[in-house]
Amino acid sequence: MMMMGGDMWARLGSTVAGLMFAWAMFQQYVPIHLRGYVEKYTHRLMGYFYPYIQISIHELTGERMKCSEAYTAIEAYLSSKSSERARRLKADIGKDSKSMVLSMDANEEITDEFKGIKLWWTLNTSIPKTQSFSFYPSADVKRYYTLTFHKLHRKLITETYLDYVLEEGKAVGLRNRQRKLFTNNRSDNWYGYKRSVWSHVVFEHPATFQTLAMDPEKKQEIVDDLVTFRKGKEYYAKVGKAWKRGYLLYGPPGTGKSTMIAAMANFLNYDIYDLELTAVKDNTELRKLLIETSSKSIIVIEDIDCSLDLTGQRKKTKEKDEEEEEKDPIRKREKEEKSSKESKVTLSGLLNFIDGLWSACGGERLIIFTTNYVEKLDPALIRRGRMDKHIKLSYCSFEGFKVLAKNYLDLNSHHLFGEICSLMEETEITPADVAENLMPKTITGDAETCLENLIRTLKMAKEEARLKAVEEMKEKETSAKTEVKEESLANGEAKDKETSPKEDAKDDESIKEE
Repeated sequence: MMMMGGDMWARLGSTVAGLMFAWAMFQQYVPIHLRGYVEKYTHRLMGYFYPYIQISIHELTGERMKCSEAYTAIEAYLSSKSSERARRLKADIGKDSKSMVLSMDANEEITDEFKGIKLWWTLNTSIPKTQSFSFYPSADVKRYYTLTFHKLHRKLITETYLDYVLEEGKAVGLRNRQRKLFTNNRSDNWYGYKRSVWSHVVFEHPATFQTLAMDPEKKQEIVDDLVTFRKGKEYYAKVGKAWKRGYLLYGPPGTGKSTMIAAMANFLNYDIYDLELTAVKDNTELRKLLIETSSKSIIVIEDIDCSLDLTGQRKKTKEKDEEEEEKDPIRKREKEEKSSKESKVTLSGLLNFIDGLWSACGGERLIIFTTNYVEKLDPALIRRGRMDKHIKLSYCSFEGFKVLAKNYLDLNSHHLFGEICSLMEETEITPADVAENLMPKTITGDAETCLENLIRTLKMAKEEARLKAVEEMKEKETSAKTEVKEESLANGEAKDKETSPKEDAKDDESIKEE
């Protein structure tokens, strides 16, 4: 038996050695144009006996060699399975990830199961035979995933499983990604080696709806609206609208408009694009910026009433100034340079940005405008359908104060709350001012001191409001007296004009009699 086993292994070894020798001879002596035909028909012949199908997903695709979205999604999908099943793992912090990501190492294989079907995923690498010079040697290494499955399950895998993998992978990527705060660059930086339309930093604002100082019912209404929007993909497609929603946040300064935006982003897990309109040259650049935004994002234009003159009208200049500019070439050149740097974004361009054809590219976006003076905005800009929901952020109420007291002082009740409640009903104070008073100014500062500071501020605000009301009353009385005096003077002059012709006529008659 030992002799038979040894003979068998010897024959197997000689067979393998013979095949390797034959393959080396084939590679060396068979012309390359014939080699392709031989390999083609060899693969076809093997297909009759090999019952498995393979699908390859490469990391880099397209002319610009961008990272494939499918490859990224599959990598995210396999990350959880790799940590459980792979023998060799690779640990790294992904480009957009907020935590350490484990993935399968090169040439590693893991199994997956879908509806009782067993599949195999393999991460392959290939290095080109002709090495080219590159500042990034790793760019020459080509990576691709290979999916292997039995040919009996072709339809289920190609029609169902691959779509499932992509959806799950994208969901995993969203959960693990770092959210970002973007701002638009000037168009001078859009071209060249370091071209970039948007610059970004990691978004780490801690605001949530739980820490937001506003009426609980109004807060819940906004949360419900956001949840309905997030789950409304099918509904928006059904009614024929782009999957986006506009919010107008308005109110006095310090009422929490920016904090509201941060709370929305944290609640929805969206990126924020802070659009600075004064840095945009014209409507074409505005559309370009919109195209470069991603889905699941919030596009914000703060203080829309101060960003640009969106009336579409040019300011009129006096003829005298124009004549002087024509005579002075330096002044004329300075005006032309200033005009070339100014933004030419029009109201029409901004309206198309909000709800025109270009606004439908991508999906799941919020567009938010903020303003302190809503009455200054063009009605066409804030009508329903563009700014779908108008949210007024007003002065701090007692309910809002209780939220801030819990946030800053960890207080649910206090004997000074009653006095604060009565003062807030008589006084207008912003949440920002309340928060400033509640914040301890020293390490040993206690809650009662902070509440007393707030009471003192409320009393001062109440007194200032009273004095202001008295001054306004005096001004009204003074203006009323002035108007009465002007009317009486005007009436006196009118009477004088009526009597003067009669007196002149009497004088004429007396002269004639004499």
